[in-house]
Amino acid sequence: MFQKIIKKNEVNFEMALEHFRKETNKLRTGRATPSLVEDLMVDYYGAKSPLKQIASITVPEPRLIVIQPWSADSLAAIEAAIRLSDLNLNPVNDGKLIRLNLPPLNEERRKELVKVLGKKAEEARVAIRRIREEIWEEIQEAQKNGIFGEDDKFKGKEELQKKIDEYNGKIEELREQKEREIIKV
Repeated sequence: MFQKIIKKNEVNFEMALEHFRKETNKLRTGRATPSLVEDLMVDYYGAKSPLKQIASITVPEPRLIVIQPWSADSLAAIEAAIRLSDLNLNPVNDGKLIRLNLPPLNEERRKELVKVLGKKAEEARVAIRRIREEIWEEIQEAQKNGIFGEDDKFKGKEELQKKIDEYNGKIEELREQKEREIIKV
């Protein structure tokens, strides 16, 4: 029975892992990637919209992002959103599209990004622990209600810990991979 409880909550573990993956994709490495700007919120006709919904984003060169809005009226709003973001990038607006040149990262900035990556990994591990606590409470409640015995409760705890270790391993693997990308010159 405890397997069903763990299984039905496994989607929460996957969501936490996917959130961490998306957050790490937003961290800048030495290469340009559309994920740096695609979720940037732009004031578009009075409503905040993600950049990926109002423009096409391409990477023609390793250090260049080109943003071509579907409506030329939104160029100024996109440019303003990029300037106000914490990306520290200077958009170049030529009247039809916006170019973002990514300067090479210096050693100090790389170290800062590794620290930010560590914080994001810890946030993901905390999210996994929160989910574990919810599942453990559900298992304990089921045991109190007589759905299964105390031995099964402790087997459930062991099984749950194996799941937690598995997802923490996946988070650590993603963190190490991203750290290598950031440090690579």
